[in-house]
Amino acid sequence: MIKSKGKRAGDLAVAALVILFGVIIFIPFLFMFSSSMRTPAEAYKLPPAILPERIMLDNYVSLFCSDIPFGPMFLNSAIVTGCVIIGRLIVGCMAAYATAKIRFRGSSAIFLLFLTSMMIPVQATIIPTFIVMSRLHLVNTLWALIIPGLFDAFGIFLMRQSMATIPDAILESAKIDGASHFRICWQIMVPMVKSTLATLVVLSFNGVWNDYFAPYIYLSDWDKMTVPLGVAAMKGYMGSGNPSVVLAGVSIAVLPILVIFLFGQRYIVEGLTSSAVKG
Repeated sequence: MIKSKGKRAGDLAVAALVILFGVIIFIPFLFMFSSSMRTPAEAYKLPPAILPERIMLDNYVSLFCSDIPFGPMFLNSAIVTGCVIIGRLIVGCMAAYATAKIRFRGSSAIFLLFLTSMMIPVQATIIPTFIVMSRLHLVNTLWALIIPGLFDAFGIFLMRQSMATIPDAILESAKIDGASHFRICWQIMVPMVKSTLATLVVLSFNGVWNDYFAPYIYLSDWDKMTVPLGVAAMKGYMGSGNPSVVLAGVSIAVLPILVIFLFGQRYIVEGLTSSAVKG
């Protein structure tokens, strides 16, 4: 009985801490959304108010009616993010299956090379990558963001670790029935690691959608730029832009990430845990 009461008290303490940290994390998002519906004077009001005195949507109208083409930028981000995620799933699944289940000479070395590439920052390879994109005449196009983003070493690692937990007996049975490696990969292995796939989608979406560095390097025309560049441009010279309009842009930019995370959050822990079972 004493142990039961102590365990219950510990659970209540943990729940209270989780709720406390949740509120602390949620308040800045609430302030961001509420400030996007205020006038600039209210946005700078001290002490800051959590909720707006009156709800106004003029900032969102100004966002899409300004000289900065925020609508096309949003579409560009959606195209780049969608293409990169689809490409990463295809490349990641095939590379993970090859290194996890196909025994060939040098498979461990290739996988080690993938892991080594994770330790190299993108800033160290941006110059040779830019030269390649320039030689292919892809600079200032969305392809300059899509093609380099198709390879994701972390995604391959995540998928490989998850596929390694699947018993080899299942693969041997499929081979006896005459299934090829391609069919085994897509019809047997991939459905069994769908939680890891969902995790990879959520993490990739967050990384590609919020990427500022690569679009800043490769893109120069307004109609080719993505949402992070548009939000940064709205700040204006020396921060002279309307802060409420900027926060309206940030709010719209955050919404897709929140939606994807809410739909995929239950897969993240499951996918990461299953990927760490067997190395």
